[in-house]
Amino acid sequence: MRILFVTSEAFPLIKTGGLADVSGSLPAALNEIDADTRLLIPGYPSVLKQLLNQSPVASITNLPFVGSVTLIRGEIAETGITVLAIRCASLYERSGGPYVDEKGQDWQDNPVRFGILSLVAARLSDGESPLQDWIPDIVHCNDWQTGLTPAYMHYKKQGQPNLYQAKSVLSIHNLAFQGCYHADWTTQLGLPASSFSVDGVEYYGQLSFLKAGIYFANSIATVSPTYAQEIQTEAFGFGMQGLLAHRGHEISGILNGIDLDEWNPEKDPHLAKKYSAKRLADKLAVKAALQTQLGLYIDANAPLFGVVSRLTYQKGLDMFLSVAKPLLRQGGQIALLGGGEPSLETGFRQLAHDYPRQVSVNIGYNEPLSHQIMAGSDIFIMPSRFEPCGLNQMYGLRYGTPPVVSHTGGLADSVTNTTPETLKLGTANGFVMNSTNEQALLTCIQNVLEYFRDKKTWIKIQRNGMARDLGWGKSAVEYLSLYQKLLDQ
Repeated sequence: MRILFVTSEAFPLIKTGGLADVSGSLPAALNEIDADTRLLIPGYPSVLKQLLNQSPVASITNLPFVGSVTLIRGEIAETGITVLAIRCASLYERSGGPYVDEKGQDWQDNPVRFGILSLVAARLSDGESPLQDWIPDIVHCNDWQTGLTPAYMHYKKQGQPNLYQAKSVLSIHNLAFQGCYHADWTTQLGLPASSFSVDGVEYYGQLSFLKAGIYFANSIATVSPTYAQEIQTEAFGFGMQGLLAHRGHEISGILNGIDLDEWNPEKDPHLAKKYSAKRLADKLAVKAALQTQLGLYIDANAPLFGVVSRLTYQKGLDMFLSVAKPLLRQGGQIALLGGGEPSLETGFRQLAHDYPRQVSVNIGYNEPLSHQIMAGSDIFIMPSRFEPCGLNQMYGLRYGTPPVVSHTGGLADSVTNTTPETLKLGTANGFVMNSTNEQALLTCIQNVLEYFRDKKTWIKIQRNGMARDLGWGKSAVEYLSLYQKLLDQ
C-alpha cells in the first residue's frame, strides 16, 4: 500500500512538538509492516540540511503566489524513510521556526505556506501526479497545516469524476489549532468561491484549514480513543463538535505510540548512566548527574519533579506553579524545560530565583535535556486540562518516572491510577487527578509522595510502567486496517 504522509514537521528533521515525533515514527512503523510510506514536508533549512541522497524529482507549476516549486527526494538517515521536500526558498527557507518568526510571531504568509503544502499533496494524489512512478493509495494529512488537501482533492474530483484519486485521512492531533484566516484567502489559494460555505471551508466567517479537512476527508482519525469521543462534546469540541458528531461514525481513535529506540533508558546516549527495569538503582546515578548539571542539591531522597512541556493554559502548569511552594518547603525539587506564555515563564523563573538550589528552569527546547529530565526525575508532572494523546507521559512510563496526569484524552488511555486494587492487579503505573484544579493536583501529589517514600511499592509502580508496550506496532496495524477499509469501500 502506498501512503503519502503529509506533515508540517517530523523528527529528526524539524520539531516543535508531538506532531514531529509521530510524523517521524509512524511512517517508519508502517513501513515495517510492508507499507510504502513517503513523507511530504516543506523544505525548511533544517530539512534540506539533513536529508541524504537528495535529488530533484519534479517541478510543480501553476501554484498561487509562488508559480512553481521543486520537489526534492531524499532519505532520513536514522530510518531510511523516503522524504519529498517542497523546495521554495521564498516560503520555507528563512530564520525562525516552521510557524513563527524569531520573535515568536506567526508568519504573516502562513496561509500561503501551508496552502501550498496542501495543494502539492493534492497534486501528488491522483492520476495526473508529476510522479507517475509513485501514486499513493492513501493521503494521510495531519492537523490544520495540511487541512486544505482533502478540499483541493474534492473539487478536482468534482471536475474530473473519472480521474483516479487516492483516499484521504485527516489526523487531528490538537483541535484547538484550527488555521483560521480571512475569507479572501479561499479564492486566493485557488479554491472555488462556492467552497466558502457551511458545507465547505467556512467557519464562523473565516476560512478554516482544519474545518476543510474535517469536512472533506474520507476518514478522520484522532490520536487516542478517549479524545475521539471528547471532541464530539461542547467541552472539548472548540466549536466543531456538531460537525464532528455528525461524522462520529467515521472517526477512529488510535493511540499514538513512541519510538522505542529513541526513548530507551538502556541505550539513551544522553544519559550519564544507562539503566533498565532490572537495574533501577542505576537511575539514581542519572538523577545525581541531573541535579549536578542543573545546580540542585544532590539528594537521592528528595522527590524531583520533572516538567518538559509547552507552558500554556492547556498544559495546566499554572496549577503546578500555584502548588509548587508547599512541595518545595517539604524538600521537593523541580526541573523544568519548556516555553510559552510569558506569565508562566516569568512565574517559574521567579520560583527558581526564590529556590535556587531546588528549582531549575530552562526556557526553550533542548532534546538532550528533555531525555535527561525524563530519566533523572522521580515524578513527571503533566496535569493537562485537555490532551489529545500526549507523548511525554509515555516517555515517563518508559523511563520509570511515574506521571501525574489528569483524566483526559490519551492520558486517560495510557496511565492507570495507583490504588491498592491496581497494585494488586499489577496495572498501577502512574497517578490520575480526580478533577482538574489546584487542590486536586496538590492532593494527588501528596498521595504520590506517600508511595514514593515506600521504596518497595515505588519500584513496583516504576516497573509496571516500564513493562507496558508503548511502541507503534499495534497502532500501525490499526492505521493500516483503517486505510484498507477506505480502499475497500
